[in-house]
Amino acid sequence: MTQQLPQPAIDATLAELCFNSDGLVSAVAQQHDSGEVLMVAWMNADAVRETLKTSQVCYWSRSRSSLWRKGESSGQTQRLVGMRIDCDGDCLLLLVDQKGVACHTGRRSCFYREVGTQGPEIIHGVQTDPASLYGSA
Repeated sequence: MTQQLPQPAIDATLAELCFNSDGLVSAVAQQHDSGEVLMVAWMNADAVRETLKTSQVCYWSRSRSSLWRKGESSGQTQRLVGMRIDCDGDCLLLLVDQKGVACHTGRRSCFYREVGTQGPEIIHGVQTDPASLYGSA
């Protein structure tokens, strides 16, 4: 999805989504070529609209109450390759091309802990120092 979608396609997509009472829909980001699940975040209608218009993934930051353009402060961007809507319209699967790490902890994926017989274990180490991404850990 490297081209800008026409407005009627964006409107049709938004009409298919079932936003929650806060006006949000969950979004799972997956690396398009490897299938690696990178992160889960939230999108409002404006974030979906911007993502479809620009092909640069944009989320809604609940903590900042504002749009969050992935990589705007860290440089670790996500280019949209494809978007899928689940059967209920309440979750999006974003097929992305991730540049660098996806997790704010400096790991490639936010899913770096695996539950084993001893409980959660870290299975993926830090690839990039978070302080170098955001100026502080």
